[in-house]
This record gives sequence, C-alpha cells and structure tokens, in this order.
Amino acid sequence: MSDNLLFEPSLFEIKFGGYRVAASTALSDATLLPMVRNYKRTVASRMVPLAKDDIGRKIADAEYYVSRKIDGEFSALIYRNGDLLTLNPGGTVRIGMPWQNEAKALLDQANVSDVIIAGELYVDIDDRRPRVHDVVSVARQPKSDEELSKIKFAVFDVIAIDGELVVRPYADSFDQVKQVFGDGKAIHPVETEVIKGHRSVEKQFDRWVVDENAEGLVVRSDSAGSFKVKPRHNVDAVVIGFTESTDDRKGMLHDLLLGVVRADGSVHVLCRVGGGFSDDQRREMLSDLEDMVVESEYAEVNSDHVAYQMVEPKLIAEISCLDMISQNTRGGPVNRMVLNFNASEQRYEVVRRMPLVSVISPQFIRIRDDKQFNPTDVRISQVTDLVPVAMAEVDASELTMAKSTIEKREVYTKPYRGETSIRKFLMWKTNKETDDNEFPAYVIHYTDFSPTRKAPLAREVRVSNSKEQIESLWEELKKANIKKGWELYETKD
Repeated sequence: MSDNLLFEPSLFEIKFGGYRVAASTALSDATLLPMVRNYKRTVASRMVPLAKDDIGRKIADAEYYVSRKIDGEFSALIYRNGDLLTLNPGGTVRIGMPWQNEAKALLDQANVSDVIIAGELYVDIDDRRPRVHDVVSVARQPKSDEELSKIKFAVFDVIAIDGELVVRPYADSFDQVKQVFGDGKAIHPVETEVIKGHRSVEKQFDRWVVDENAEGLVVRSDSAGSFKVKPRHNVDAVVIGFTESTDDRKGMLHDLLLGVVRADGSVHVLCRVGGGFSDDQRREMLSDLEDMVVESEYAEVNSDHVAYQMVEPKLIAEISCLDMISQNTRGGPVNRMVLNFNASEQRYEVVRRMPLVSVISPQFIRIRDDKQFNPTDVRISQVTDLVPVAMAEVDASELTMAKSTIEKREVYTKPYRGETSIRKFLMWKTNKETDDNEFPAYVIHYTDFSPTRKAPLAREVRVSNSKEQIESLWEELKKANIKKGWELYETKD
C-alpha cells in the first residue's frame, strides 16, 4: 500500500462509473475505523432518547441546536492529502460519488486539508421521507448516474482536524460546518435551528415531525445535554418469558421477554420490557404466567442476571418504543435468537441467531386479548416496516451455517509414575464469522490430562479473527506447555 495515499485504489470494487467501494483494509491508516466507531459510540451514549411528552419534563430552558433527524447511514467524511472518502462504522469505504467532488472543492476553497467530518448519507426523494434502506439499496448497486446523484451528505459535526480529535463546544463545530458547507448543494449542513427553551423544542417537533413527517429531532446543548426526540411506535409482541421481582417486591412481575413471529412461524426474540405496569398488573400477570411455564433449550437473563422462565406463547402484549436500531456501534447486525415452539412437547427449540433490532425505551401498554400467536397478529413486518433488517423474509429453519474446518492438531504424551499424561492442541476455522459476528474466525482448544493430578482434566480456549494472531497464540501455548520429556504422539495439518 502506498504511504502517500489515504487508500489503496487497487482494492476497490467498481460499482458504477467512478463510484467504488472497499473494505477498511484498503485504508493506509488503521486508526481511522476505530476513531469513527468510537465517535459514534460516544455520541450515542450521550444522546438521551425522548418522546414528545418528555420534552417539558426532561429538556431545560437553555439554548439548543435543534436538527432535523435524517433517516440515513451515519458516515465519516475523511479528507487528507487530496484524497476524499467516506467510512461507516461497519468498515465500508466509498469513493467517487458525485457529492464527494463538491465536498473536495468546498474544503479546498476553505483551505482545509486534513479533516474528519460526521454526517449522514441519505437519498434525496421528492415524494416521501428518505429511509436508510434507500441509501443501502442505491449505494449497493446504483443503476444510473441520475440515481447515484441522488445520494447526498448532511454534515452535523467535526470529529478531527489535522489528525487531532476536536474537543470544543458543539456550537463552534457547527459554526465551522456552516462556514465550509453552507453554500453546498449535494453536501450541506444538516437543517438546524438555534432555539431557546423546551416550548420552542415542542413547536419544532410539531413543525418537522408531526406536519412534515421527519424521523425526529436531534437536540444539542453544550450546557444542558443532548437528546434524540422521536414519536413512539407501537408493536404487538408475544410474551415468551418472564422474571419475578426480588426482596420487598417478591410476588410481582419484574419484566417480560417478548418476541415477534417470522413468516415461517418461528419466534424471533425482540426485547425485554419492564416499564409501564401497575403493581396490580405485576401481581396478576405473575400469577397467570407461572401457570404457563414450559421447557426451553434457550436461556436468557434479565438485567439483574435472573434467568427468564419461558412460557407457552399465548399472551400478546402491546408495547411502545422510541426507536429500533438494526446496527450495533461497530456497524454490524443486531443478532437475536430465533426459536421454534414445539407445541406437542411444550418446549422451545433453538434455531439460530439472526439479525433483528435493539428496541429503545420499550414500555408496556396492555395485553391484547383480540390478538393471537401467529405470523399475522405478531408479524415481524411491524419491525421491518420501520427499519431494514437483513434476512427478515428468510425461512430460518432452512439456513445452515458453514461447517468448521480443522487447521491443525497435535497430541503430546509423557509417562509419569506409571501413567500417561496427554496434552492436546486443536485449532479450527469456524467459517461462520461472516454469518454471525458472535463467532470468531479461529479457535484453539488446549486440553491437559494428567491422571495423577487431583483435578485430572484442564482446558484452555483462545480465539481470534486474525490468522497471524491465532498462529502466534498457538506457538505461545506450545512453548508454555511442551517442555522436556513430552513426545509428539500425533499430528495433523
């Protein structure tokens, strides 16, 4: 890779014309992806989610920068040594989009030569609000220059300048954003109003969200905090588990484990909900749920590390939530377990983990006696109508994960006091890391068997996504455990 370039051009795949895409391995600076991920994680952790009804109680009478929330793909614009690209937390690098030419011209005009800027990629659509799946669809494979030119970039913050992270009031950063990109068309500052007080925030919500169908508001103040204000969404979900409260609230429901139903009839675990119940409801529901307990191959614990008791999927709960997010802070999918309820044996069976969402601020509303457990009343499309979810239409039972392959195996023996001790090293490649981010690429399993020892069997496990690192871990384990007297009994490469 060339040292004087921000990226290696040969590693990019041509999508359309000059528009190209690559993985983050094409970047010459390995610190860029962690920086982008950390920025998103930090901003998300500081952003308090609110509904409109919370504005008066949670937002102080201070000055705020209130922005129209764009339903797009968070990306960082990176400009250095004349090279310009965008990088998202998932590690996707994009170059050659039409708006990027305008961005370069505006940065050069402002004498900015090394900067990382936060913003949202979105698709400019005339007749409706743009959605993140519009960006995903067009950016994956644009069909024409016209379609590609509809992708635009709304700027809202400055992450770094000249290689140094920006630490200053948000107002100063946004002022710089306006100075540089204020005259931009395809790249521009996110639509923002500077207002004072919670009543003005409420009015702005009515104007943009209620009247103009915007996704929500982003409300920032250097003195009073940051907020994401969105309308609440209602979802009907099946109750699949519960936990009981402890100590002085024993005998009351603590929370519910909920799921939605895929088209194939399987249950996809959605979220937990512990708020919105009256004390009377907590007593009555606990009593009812205790009579519905069934067996389960799957186990999950609540926030207090208490395991859910799984129940027959008969009760349907209506909940509300502020948001659903289909990506984690690293840009990967939010994988949740898919279960099959075996009615004849009254037990849940594990299918596999598949992408779904994180549910933000769920609240219980009521039990829906008019709804039943089926792919219509508690359908997964209640979620996918709001946010894009990969493989939502796929029959989960028909998906098979790749089989693991053994990379190497070595067995050593050593006689001691008339017995034979055995030390075994096994390395395998899971071949599942691209299907499920909970699987590492490589695993080493080390077994130490000494029949004369009080605890004869000991084990160690090492994992890595790097071939180079796993080989190093292999050598370290051997060096620490195979010394004088051990003989190679069996090997396989």
